[in-house]
Amino acid sequence: MDPVPAVVVTNLCRLYGTRVALDNVTFSIPKGEIFALLGPNGGGKSTLFKILSTLIPATSGEAQVFGEDLLQHPQAVRNRIGVVFQYPSLDPKLTVIENLECHGNLYGLGGKILQERMIAMLERMGLTERARDLVGTLSGGLQRRVELAKGLLHGPELLLLDEPSTGLDPGARRDFNDYLHLLRSQGGVTIVLTTHIMEEAERSDRVGILHLGKLVALDTVDALKARVGGDVVAIRAQDTVGLREKLVQRFACEPILIDGMLRLERPRGHEFVREVVEAFPEEVQSVTFGKPTLEDVFIHQTGHRFWDGEMNGERKQAP
Repeated sequence: MDPVPAVVVTNLCRLYGTRVALDNVTFSIPKGEIFALLGPNGGGKSTLFKILSTLIPATSGEAQVFGEDLLQHPQAVRNRIGVVFQYPSLDPKLTVIENLECHGNLYGLGGKILQERMIAMLERMGLTERARDLVGTLSGGLQRRVELAKGLLHGPELLLLDEPSTGLDPGARRDFNDYLHLLRSQGGVTIVLTTHIMEEAERSDRVGILHLGKLVALDTVDALKARVGGDVVAIRAQDTVGLREKLVQRFACEPILIDGMLRLERPRGHEFVREVVEAFPEEVQSVTFGKPTLEDVFIHQTGHRFWDGEMNGERKQAP
């Protein structure tokens, strides 16, 4: 494996006035990895995306792409990355091939080389038969394929995707993710994506969880779930405060109140559920348990539901 990572971020900070969007974020991404930055809106994902794509500078800290410093050598970095933004950057009044041709011209491509690359991208993305169609007539899923073809046209080694599944139905989302894995396996492309969709993050090699500008966890999906420490049990009761005190005394546990329910992590959750129902049959209204999800990892790391940051204006940060 090449010893030079695709991305290295060290103590990265970004301020918008007095608001902290990124707070001492540090991580690295080896070449050939699919890496997801997961977090609710306001967590810092888009700010980090803009820094890595050279759109804005960091307030402090360092970021490198293939050993090139983003601040000192932005053009060298731009030549090696492809970028797909959250919102469409296609011209709906041009055809698919015309959109690709315009993008290729911006990168200095032309003539036979550009034609060969466009044909290859259309074939790879399954767009050959739609090459002469106006982009505005395509479905959302097909438009995302065109965005991806455009981002890959100049042969980038690193592909940056900001919320790539925006506007896609579940089927189109799965197809799009399949394309990403194909790019990695056949083309060796390193992929970094931001997302708030759990299923999208699940399919990545590693996940970094951002919350209020801090990187609160980073590992493989399985390793992150293993941190939760057992099954996740959720209990609804008429008097949650009173039941919590009784659970603490009876089972020496520390439930937390999340979204009107008592939540705790317990090995062999099915046995614990039975014991709780037998001990407090009149007080328990409902109880569920299950294996940890990435949202449970988020709760475990932050003490908040995944969407609380969006609903609670006090904790919302710069995008």
